[in-house]
Amino acid sequence: MTVPAPGMPARVRIHEVGARDGLQNEKTVVPTEVKAEFIRRLAEAGLTTIEATSFVHPKWVPQLADAEQLFPMLGDVGDVSLPVLVPNERGLDRALVLGARRIAVFGSATETFAARNLNRTVDESLAMFEPVVARAKDAGVHVRGYLSMCFGDPWEGAVPVTQVVRVAKALMDLGCDELSLGDTIGVATPGHVGRLLSGLNEAGVRTDTVGVHFHDTYGQALSNTLAALQHGVTTVDASAGGLGGCPYAKSATGNLATEDLVWMLDGLGVDTGVDLGALTATSVWMAEQLGRPSPSRTVRALSHKE
Repeated sequence: MTVPAPGMPARVRIHEVGARDGLQNEKTVVPTEVKAEFIRRLAEAGLTTIEATSFVHPKWVPQLADAEQLFPMLGDVGDVSLPVLVPNERGLDRALVLGARRIAVFGSATETFAARNLNRTVDESLAMFEPVVARAKDAGVHVRGYLSMCFGDPWEGAVPVTQVVRVAKALMDLGCDELSLGDTIGVATPGHVGRLLSGLNEAGVRTDTVGVHFHDTYGQALSNTLAALQHGVTTVDASAGGLGGCPYAKSATGNLATEDLVWMLDGLGVDTGVDLGALTATSVWMAEQLGRPSPSRTVRALSHKE
């Protein structure tokens, strides 16, 4: 039953991360043809933003070493945005050669994770991103800034809101079009989400430029998403079938499952443009390719119905 709730947006754009953030955490390498088919099926299910791959060095993320082979295979997905992650100028070069029109950089709100993930301090990583963002903007490319460890860090504990706001504002000041707040280890709760979003607003970061990226470690991803929507956020990251985590944060479990998100939004009368049945079938198919069941509760519930 659809029962609208006050304060909800009319439409939410789902930023689908299963093909990149989801598959990069798999122990085995998924064949390029399977990745391409996964993205095509996600597009057919109605997703309009599908993060395709990452142009990082194969040594660091071997699961995505086929970016040059995969991206040209996606010319038939129709009117779908296919952002790609780039770690530095070399990654940007590789992406631009292939015609990428949306890129993302990946920063950290904490020093420990910046050192472990980027081998730099937070400020050094921002300096590394500066020419990447500038060159991308000069080329007319849309830039997303990912910010990880926005709520908690496995080494540093709870992350002060002021600390996150400083780095988030710095990312946006570089020229990013959009900011994605990452709850990398899944420790956020709804009040914390509202406090951070208010802090960003007070620093001049508009809510309409912010997306949220929740992990479900403590079962809070949907409640945190609802809090963000009530604050005015209309972009939500999710992963088909709940695939993914973070290879550099061992306590990070799966992303918010796209099906679970769509089920909630459908019930609230919030438009996503996504066909839940087609999306569920896609995640069931992908789970078969991976040889294990989907962790998404909605996928399990719908796929077991007769």
